[in-house]
Amino acid sequence: MSREKSTLAGDGFAGFLARWSSRDWLLGLLLVFGIVLAYQPVWHGGFLWDDDIHIIKNRMLFEPDGLRQIWFSRDSPEYYPLVFTSFRLEKALWGLNPAGYHWVNLLLHAAGAVFVWRVLRRLKVPGAWLAAAVFALHPVNVESVAWISERKNTLAMCFYLLSLLFYLGSDQESKVQSLKSKVGSQYPASSNTQHATRNTPEAPAAPHSPPPLPSSLFYWLSLGSFVLALLSKTAVSPLPLVLLGLAWWQRGKVTTRDVWRSAPFFAASLALGLITVWFERQETALDIVRDDSFWSRLAGAGWAVWFYLYKAVLPLNLMPIYPRWRIDAANVLSYAPGLLVVGAVVLGWRNRRSWGKAWLLCLGYFVVMLLPVLGFVNIGFMSYSLVADRWQYFAILGPIALAAALFSSKFKVPGSRLEVSGPSSGSALSRFGLVMTAVVLVALGGLTWRQSAIYTDLDTFWRAVLSANPGCWRAHYILADNLSEQGRLDEAVAQYQAALEIQPDYAYAHNNLGNALRQKGQVSEALSQYRKALELQPDLAWANCNLGAIFLQQGQVDEAIAQFQRALQVGLPVFKKPMFAPAARAQIDYLLGCALARKGRMEEADTHYREALAIRPDFAEAHYQLAVALLARDEVAAACTQYREAIRLRPDWVEALNNLAWLLATHPEARFRDGKQALELAARGLALTHTNDAKLLDTLGGALAEAGRFPEAIDAARTAARLAQASGGAQLVREIEAHQQCYERGQPFREPSTPVPKSR
Repeated sequence: MSREKSTLAGDGFAGFLARWSSRDWLLGLLLVFGIVLAYQPVWHGGFLWDDDIHIIKNRMLFEPDGLRQIWFSRDSPEYYPLVFTSFRLEKALWGLNPAGYHWVNLLLHAAGAVFVWRVLRRLKVPGAWLAAAVFALHPVNVESVAWISERKNTLAMCFYLLSLLFYLGSDQESKVQSLKSKVGSQYPASSNTQHATRNTPEAPAAPHSPPPLPSSLFYWLSLGSFVLALLSKTAVSPLPLVLLGLAWWQRGKVTTRDVWRSAPFFAASLALGLITVWFERQETALDIVRDDSFWSRLAGAGWAVWFYLYKAVLPLNLMPIYPRWRIDAANVLSYAPGLLVVGAVVLGWRNRRSWGKAWLLCLGYFVVMLLPVLGFVNIGFMSYSLVADRWQYFAILGPIALAAALFSSKFKVPGSRLEVSGPSSGSALSRFGLVMTAVVLVALGGLTWRQSAIYTDLDTFWRAVLSANPGCWRAHYILADNLSEQGRLDEAVAQYQAALEIQPDYAYAHNNLGNALRQKGQVSEALSQYRKALELQPDLAWANCNLGAIFLQQGQVDEAIAQFQRALQVGLPVFKKPMFAPAARAQIDYLLGCALARKGRMEEADTHYREALAIRPDFAEAHYQLAVALLARDEVAAACTQYREAIRLRPDWVEALNNLAWLLATHPEARFRDGKQALELAARGLALTHTNDAKLLDTLGGALAEAGRFPEAIDAARTAARLAQASGGAQLVREIEAHQQCYERGQPFREPSTPVPKSR
């Protein structure tokens, strides 16, 4: 029995491994090694684009209740729970080290390439290994592998191909029985062994393999793998159509049994596809992503098919964001690309009994797997571009398999099952085919290495986008955000302005430009940008918050309170999202508390400080201001606790050190005083200011007096008075002199019990 036929017999995981020869293992390792080498630039790459939302700021990855939120809540913008579960596991293993996430993506892509090889080999497609190698090294796939958030693609691909493998093996038991019956009818048993051996052809030996597993087991494993693929990314939802296409290709027709076997796959695809669409609609208003007509989308779908085929054949000038097409639905020529696709299908169908069968299968597979991204369903990214390299990660297998089969058949690449007439020609063609294979793979690997180099860090990535597509307003905007975080404000302002020249109605760009201008001290210009942002998007909480901060800074407290309250009101739905950084909500509560405190509304201020701390317990400033509010209400013990927590979080915070030290040295009630600790805190503050702060020296004098060290207290007060006088602080000079008079009388200074002791 041939080796191909033997694969139909025993199966199972043990049998699967047993059939892997040493040559198979070597070829598999070559795929893995090629991927690791070609993607060397991203070994130590960083987080890019929305990686911060999906990983760095995603509370579902570290909160105790995170797994429940991932699987059973509406908090995620996309229902891809298997992906976020993998991120949660990795965050527990290596935290926020991006290298770990990159290596997982690389290994998943490598596993996918190996599965491509095994699927095509199971289908007896010539050049199966070559197709897998081209897929492994094709630069169009760089975006899916080098961008961590595209774990959706690499993880889904592994389960998608596993589902295909299991499905192709699911009816092997009936094939084995059919094969045994055929062999038995050709070589009937004989009672005379010698006679049979002498006069009949030798029957094929029975394969040495484990007993076959039930076909139903493989079927359910296939369905389960498909569900896992859908839970990673619903772009694999056309798989049931692929199964029917393969049935037609193998048997020349689609039977009722094929339809029934695919029905559960269709059901799973429909259910999880609808869930995905619903989740994305909850997150963003996808109806505004594209406001064009159905006819415009239909024409664009034809454009997209040829675009993806072009990039698959000639992967040059690849871009993370391509220029967005403008499609005129009224122009008849807009439909020409789509009509060419239809014509290619008709031509393949007319020649389906010869060369057209393979062409039709591969073209049909390509178009079917592109269906989710051809524009009939809104995707948020389509507001920037109608195409993306990562969207053909699954579809590209069709053209690659066809090209590899044709190449292998013509040039007798090792691994092809086709015969070549004549030993001399076969040998020459094999050598030439091997050389051509090496050239193609090295060229693809080089292009992949070069393309993956742009995914190393944010600055490199966005500058590469702008170099390829200068009109990409989104790239200008995100690069500006990155520059602003680095403190490169002039460059950030220039990039925000460039983004707004292209997309003047983008409210977030106006808001963030206002932030950069405000940091530069251009307050009036910042106010103008915040107001413009709110004009474009009245529910933009960040603009309300930033406007309120300026009002508070300018002493317009009532206006500030109104803006902060508005920010909390309109931003509440967003603040509840686990992928939203909680620091912003905490900041708004904190600022509102400060504004309320300025109006003397201490109880309300207390509430908002505590709200901020409930969200962000490490918010040192909120602890400090809460201490001030508590002290104003004569809750001294609680105020001391909050001061100490602020100092613990910020040990070098001079103001907090000074206030707590003064309270412990001068409070009128003995139970709250602690001269020793006051001395320690004041000394720490003086060390930080190099003994050049009048208030801290005055506090040190109060602590020394509390400890009974009056001569030293007097010296500290005199030095403090000189420093205050040199800086023009007449009021502070008078206060210090009053304290010094107490020390000269041998008495420590005590804050009056009424009014309540206040913060310094």
